Amino acid sequence: MILNRYLEALTNARSLEELWDMHCRRMAGYGFDRLLYAFTRYRSGTSLGDPDDFVILTNHPTSYVETFISDGLYFHGPMVRWALDNEGACSWSVVEDMIATGTMSRSEARVIEFNKAHQVNAGYTIGFKSISPRAKGGIALTARADMRQHEVDQIWAQHGQDILVMNNVAHLKILTLPYTAPGRGLTRRQREALGWVGDGKTTQDIALLMGLTPATVEKHLRLAREALNVDTTAQAVLKAALQNQMFVLDA
Repeated sequence: MILNRYLEALTNARSLEELWDMHCRRMAGYGFDRLLYAFTRYRSGTSLGDPDDFVILTNHPTSYVETFISDGLYFHGPMVRWALDNEGACSWSVVEDMIATGTMSRSEARVIEFNKAHQVNAGYTIGFKSISPRAKGGIALTARADMRQHEVDQIWAQHGQDILVMNNVAHLKILTLPYTAPGRGLTRRQREALGWVGDGKTTQDIALLMGLTPATVEKHLRLAREALNVDTTAQAVLKAALQNQMFVLDA
C-alpha cells in the first residue's frame, strides 16, 4: 500500500483495535515487529500521572508490559526520558553511546538489562508534539530480535521520514478514538447519564430524559465515578470526555 493510501486508511479507522492492527502490520514491514505507544494527559512536575490513566497500546508480550509499565521501569527508561523532553525521532544508538561513555545511571542500566532479556535491543523512539505541558505521547518501535542497530539506522535513513509521518498521523487519530482502560469501561447508561451532566442537566432532568428515577440516575453516576476512579461527577465527565467515551457513535 502506497503512503497516501495508508494514511487515508489510518484516518478512516473506526476503532483503536482496527487502527492498531493496521499500524502494527505496517511497521512490521519495515522490521519493527513490536510497538509500544503511550500517552498521558496528567503530566505534572516529575510525575506522569497514574499509569492506569495512560493510553497504552502495544503488541509486546504481556510478560514484558506488566513489568515495564506496572512495575514502573518505564520511568527510568533512557528513551522514555528522551521522548518526554523531545519531539521527533531518535535512534537507540544513543543508548549505546551512554553505555560507552559511562553516563548511564544504575536505574537506567537496570531498564536496559531488562530490555535485553526480552530481546528489545534495537529500534527508534518517536516523541510527539504536544500543545499542553500536561500532555505527552510517544512510541517505541522495536526492531526484530535478529536485527542490530546499524541495520535499523540504515532502514531509517531510507524510510525514516515516511515512518515518522505515519506514526504522527496514527497518534493524532488515536486521540480522536474512544479508549477504555482495562477494567474502566462505562456502560451505555453510565455514558448517557454523564453526557446529560455534561450538557448541564440536573439529576431530576436526567431522570425524566432517561425514563428513570433520580435514585437510579445517581446510581449510574456513582458507578461511573468508580469505573473512572475519580471522586466527583465533574471529574468523571472530564475524564470520560478526554477518553472519548461520551458522545460517540459506536460506543
